[in-house]
Amino acid sequence: MSGSPDNPLLPLCQIPAGGLCRVRMLAGDPAFCQRVREMGFGESSFVTKVSGSSTILCQVAGTRIALSHDAAVNILVEPLTRS
Repeated sequence: MSGSPDNPLLPLCQIPAGGLCRVRMLAGDPAFCQRVREMGFGESSFVTKVSGSSTILCQVAGTRIALSHDAAVNILVEPLTRS
C-alpha cells in the first residue's frame, strides 16, 4: 500500500509537531508490529504528533505515548489536514 500522489506515506518521525495523520502501514518485524498495534498504532488509527525528533511524543486514542525515533521510522502514515 502506498499513499496517493497528493498524500504520500511518510514515516511518523517526519510529521511536523502538531500534525495529524492516519497510520497506513507498519514496517519491521512481526513482534514490533504487534506491540505498536497494542499501543494503539494500528492501521487506520489517527495520530497527532505532539513533539519530538529523537523521542517522538504522540497522542493516539486519547493517550500520549512516547516512541523512539527508530520505532517512529517504522510507522508509515498519511498526513491529514484538519477541517
